[in-house]
Amino acid sequence: MAYWHFTTFLYTIFHAVAFLKFSIGADTLLPTQTIVHGQTLISQSQIFEVGFFSPGASANSFLGIWYRNTPDVVCWVANRNDPIRDPEGVFLAIDRNGTLVISSAGRVIWSANSSGRVASNPILQLLDTGNLVVADEAGESSSRKSYIWQSFDYPSDTRLPGMSMVGSTDAGQEKYLTSWRNSDDPSPGNFSYRIENQGLAEMVIFQGTTKIYRTGQWNGHGFMGTPPYQSPAFKSNFEFKNDVLVSMSEIYNYSIVGRLRIEPSGILQRYSMNEKKDKWNLVFTLPQDLCDNYGRCGPYGICNTDKTPICECLKGFAPKAQQTWDWSSGCARIRPLNCGDGDGFIGLSGVKFPDMLKFWLNTSMTIGECRAECLKNCNCTAMLIRTKPVDAVVA
Repeated sequence: MAYWHFTTFLYTIFHAVAFLKFSIGADTLLPTQTIVHGQTLISQSQIFEVGFFSPGASANSFLGIWYRNTPDVVCWVANRNDPIRDPEGVFLAIDRNGTLVISSAGRVIWSANSSGRVASNPILQLLDTGNLVVADEAGESSSRKSYIWQSFDYPSDTRLPGMSMVGSTDAGQEKYLTSWRNSDDPSPGNFSYRIENQGLAEMVIFQGTTKIYRTGQWNGHGFMGTPPYQSPAFKSNFEFKNDVLVSMSEIYNYSIVGRLRIEPSGILQRYSMNEKKDKWNLVFTLPQDLCDNYGRCGPYGICNTDKTPICECLKGFAPKAQQTWDWSSGCARIRPLNCGDGDGFIGLSGVKFPDMLKFWLNTSMTIGECRAECLKNCNCTAMLIRTKPVDAVVA
């Protein structure tokens, strides 16, 4: 009988060790632990999973975060520029100072930049928001201030609720989305989705360095010229932090799972997960049509997909290049303006206010006051009114 107990005890130990070898299953990794191929961390509510994966038909491996119920949907990749050719012997670990590394045979393949901060009692944790964080348990583990590194600061192609985006700065702190190269290759592709600030913030899609889409300016509630979308899960806003423009995403309903992705083709798509949490529904796609293409009809041109051709000039303007007009050169005034000589305005609705380098904003003017202010300035060419709340922009 004693022999049977001893055998059972050995079997239990062996079974526990074998389980640890192939699946961690917890949401936290300690400095004494590693993750190898086949092992993952799973967030507390079983929403997200982090581990090594091979995308599509690729033989390369990457460290990534995906949705546990839809593992083919990857929302973050660590080593985008450093594919793992041979997964044998590769592991993820966190050292006692809080540095996160992917290593193989003594060679560091990728490491997380913690900006020189050192933790006294570090842990790696996958949160239910999809944020992979290195936290210092010596501080408040639930506090954002205790994170010495987090994946939300290094976006891939997907924005999750709670993730911020940062505009361009001289210090190079910009945070934006970059598409995969293709479905088999998560390395940075040709398209990016980022903040542009010319005094009024807007979101733009670039192909390389060429702007191909913009939302229209942010008015405090939505983007002017873009169909309104009120998320049931989070609230979006823009604010300045230390003179840097930041796009915030504040979660108020954690039960709704959603994501925003810049696809390898350059289109932007928002998805929402169904109630069973096993399928994604497409909420919207941008650009929506040909008129969303940046500068489609050129300066002083108006685009309307219900008309053929879709481009036309504003009243009082004519094609700038009549003979070879492909709309790229836009339109020009038929007669020069005589400032103050009975000038007026033509109302336009459902259009994006043009990109501006010079403008003036007042948050309390009436439409009449805004019109009068623009007419006083011979360099003012247009005005924009937002009625709720009242804002006036002249440019």
